[in-house]
Order: sequence, then C-alpha cells, then structure tokens
Amino acid sequence: MSAGGPQWQDRITRTAGTAPLLPWLRDRGSLTARIQSHGRFAVRVLRQQRCQPTADEAQALGLPPAVLAWVREVALSCDGRMVVFAHTVLPCRPRGPLTRWLARLGERSLGALLFAHVGFSRGPMKFRRLDRRHALFVPAVQALHFPDGAPQTLWARRSQFGFGGQSVLVTEVFSPALLGPTPTLVASASGTGIRCGTGRRFASQS
Repeated sequence: MSAGGPQWQDRITRTAGTAPLLPWLRDRGSLTARIQSHGRFAVRVLRQQRCQPTADEAQALGLPPAVLAWVREVALSCDGRMVVFAHTVLPCRPRGPLTRWLARLGERSLGALLFAHVGFSRGPMKFRRLDRRHALFVPAVQALHFPDGAPQTLWARRSQFGFGGQSVLVTEVFSPALLGPTPTLVASASGTGIRCGTGRRFASQS
C-alpha cells in the first residue's frame, strides 16, 4: 500500500491552519475520554482483518515487506457526527493480550482498554497532513462523511502502544467537524432527526 507525500514529523508547527486542531493532535491522554467529554460517544467498526500494512507502518513496526498484520479501522462519533477515523495495525506475532482484546473488541474503543491498564506505554507521537497520495486518505474521507465535499488534506497523528510484550500502531485522522458545532438530536413524529448548527462547539482544551 502506498504512503506517498510528506513524511511523518516529530513536531507540528503552530500556524493559522493548525492552531484550532493542536489541542487534539498533541493531547497524549485518552482520545475516547476527550470525545466523551463533549457528547455521546460511539464506535463504528469499518473493517477488521488480516491484510498488508502501508509501507511506512511496516517500517515503524519493524515488519518485513509484504507481511500481513491485523488491521482494524473504525469511525469515532460524537452526538452522531463522525469526527475521527482510527486505523490500528497489530503484528500477528507475537501473540498476546492485545491479540485477544482485538478479537473480542467489537464496537468498543481499543484506546479506552489501553488507558485502563497501568502496564501500557505510549511512544512518541508523529504528525502528518494526509492527502490523496497516502493510502489512508480515501478511507478516512469515506468514513468521516463530508456531504459538502471532502477537504484536500486531513491532519493525522500516530503512535505506538506497548502492552504485554506486544506493540500496536494507531493512526488517528481528524475531521474538521471537531471544530464546528455538534449536531443537536431532535425527536419528530417520524423518528429522530439531526438539526445542525445549534449544538455546542468542541472546545479547544489543552
């Protein structure tokens, strides 16, 4: 799988374009907990299967070229709005607790499980602006649903988590919807609808 375009960076520079998302990108705490603090959180599983990671993922995990790994992709939502596309890569060997967790996870957050255990570690974060040259850009656009047209680029971060002798690489792609008002759920005679523009904003907490 292709991973073209600019490379992953150890730092992200504050500019007019990046400043609104910086608190989300740089936060080393639980992303699940942060989204939950803003509204109703849900996980939608898009796929979970053994397949080939991108070239830069294989390199980051020290995997030989063309080797298969467990790949899980989910969309995280807040109050019905898709806000984060998460792509997880877990090597098939060695097997351990993360292998069992991933197999049984379903529509639960892997991050929530990791942060609940004292023994887990998180490596340095890396940042990248994804565009169509990167293999994860199109899946992220499809998962995040942009009815008014997809942006040309999306900001992403990734880091490795270690637990029980295993290492898992998690990439999170952030939707600009994080910076807008959340949808307000309203009930109608025909069912539940979504009215946009009247909810609260996702505050830029540090």
